[in-house]
Amino acid sequence: MTGADVASLQGTAEAPQERVDKRTAAAPILLSLKGIAKTYGSVSALAGIDLDVPNGEIVTILGPSGSGKTTLLKIVAGFEMPDSGQVELAGRAITYMRPASRGIGMVFQNYALFPHMRVAENIAFPLEMRRLPRAETRDRVGRALALVGLAGYEARYPRQLSGGQQQRVALARAIVFEPRLLLLDEPFGALDRKLREHMQLEVKRLQRRLGVTALFVTHDQEEALVLSDRIAVMNRGSIEQIGPPAEVYSRPINRFVADFIGESNIYRGKVASSSGGMLTVMLPTGETFVARGASPRPVGAEVGLVLRPEAPTRLEAGDTADNVASGSIEDVVYVGDAIKYAIRLDAGGQMVLRWPFHRNVRPLSVGKTLRVGWPGDQLHVVDWK
Repeated sequence: MTGADVASLQGTAEAPQERVDKRTAAAPILLSLKGIAKTYGSVSALAGIDLDVPNGEIVTILGPSGSGKTTLLKIVAGFEMPDSGQVELAGRAITYMRPASRGIGMVFQNYALFPHMRVAENIAFPLEMRRLPRAETRDRVGRALALVGLAGYEARYPRQLSGGQQQRVALARAIVFEPRLLLLDEPFGALDRKLREHMQLEVKRLQRRLGVTALFVTHDQEEALVLSDRIAVMNRGSIEQIGPPAEVYSRPINRFVADFIGESNIYRGKVASSSGGMLTVMLPTGETFVARGASPRPVGAEVGLVLRPEAPTRLEAGDTADNVASGSIEDVVYVGDAIKYAIRLDAGGQMVLRWPFHRNVRPLSVGKTLRVGWPGDQLHVVDWK
């Protein structure tokens, strides 16, 4: 982030220290959640959440419906109170502070725009609540509209805008008062796929430009992979794993994460041997697969083998690999940039393959036999539980 970028929104020549881009390993913690727990009757919505979000980072809370992600966001925003635990913003406890006093911007899925107010009035609302002078309010609204690409739309009403434009207005309203933290609760859920993907990139661009810290809630795995510096995968009120998108995708910590993030082939087996970072695992079908770089596990331990669909490659006669499987194609699905093949394995069970689509290469047909292989370092081992 440059000083000019911040000045564009703030109207000042110098950025405050906390708005400087510090997206490094040494970045100070802006948001800290400590032991956040919440129950509704007999249902545990949050089971002691610990989470630190550094300055300038986008962290996505990802999980299925009912995992507790929206409850967690509401507690950060101040719309819900935890049963126990503490919320800190820039080192200050805000657990029981009123939402309006927290200095947090929020973007909702349903936009939450005032239908009787024009675009400029909607965006100016948080500034008027803070009693900023009219001239400064007008300048900030203009800069916020320019940042989201809606300069010239000041006099329109929300009903006169498309869904994507309404979401841009909601985003402009959330950033116009220069929040230290931006919360986004499934903001693109009501948009069509193409517009949703465009807005994802727009939010990422804007967040980078302003250096604002963001906590993003979604159940869409692809959205999380596109937007995030780190992903926190939630399940039943707990964070199962948190890490950079590539790490969470390629090295899931358990079977739930492997199954929820992206698409996986997951096979249950028992450790037949373990030596020097190499595990040999026997499946119930009698097949043995080799995983390299895996953590040591005792012989006989029940494990899950995670194989991403893009990892195997087609083997011709005489080709070898650490792991080999063969079978016949049961289904072929064209998904735009790739072809997905569902394979019935000769030894029993199934495998899904996802290979890039090439216009000059004819897709394989249903019923064709296929032999595939993959290296041991592409086979990830998780506990089976």
